[in-house]
Amino acid sequence: MIFGLFRKRNHNQIIVVRQYEVLTSMARQPVFYTDYEVPDTVMGRFELLSVMMILFFRRTRSSVTSGQELAQEIVDAFFEDIDYSIRELGIGDNSVPKRMKKLAGMFYGRLESYAGAMDSDDRTALAAALQRNIYPKASESTASMRSLADWMMIAEAHLATITENQIATGSATLPVPDKVGQQAG
Repeated sequence: MIFGLFRKRNHNQIIVVRQYEVLTSMARQPVFYTDYEVPDTVMGRFELLSVMMILFFRRTRSSVTSGQELAQEIVDAFFEDIDYSIRELGIGDNSVPKRMKKLAGMFYGRLESYAGAMDSDDRTALAAALQRNIYPKASESTASMRSLADWMMIAEAHLATITENQIATGSATLPVPDKVGQQAG
């Protein structure tokens, strides 16, 4: 499924696929759905994959041009994958572009709100933004969203240590999250 998405950009295909698989694998870590209480639903998975994409996108903003190009290709792959998933869910072809536009707006809105909080190192604001997006009907951020915000800050610090070579080869990793309440060792 994924390999067919990247035919038009053969020069980065293997790198994009490798990095996209790392990011999607991280978004599927069970701890996010158990300890961090992200709903294991289509939208919950969208939220976590958006977090992974945003973290990677933020890391590559300081990369050389090829790293930024790679990040854009990975975000494009993310949206192509979403398009495919929507169609697999049985959404009619006429509805897909409208839903994609809405999801793209949601993604870029999250990018802006998470980036603002992360740029000012405001974990409270980040937890509140996560809460609004993951649990829109809740009135205040929960401990699990504060923990997710903490993990995002740890992940961003980890990504800052990733070399340009790791970015260029699609080898950037994210730290596996600890269970909530577990000290990093």
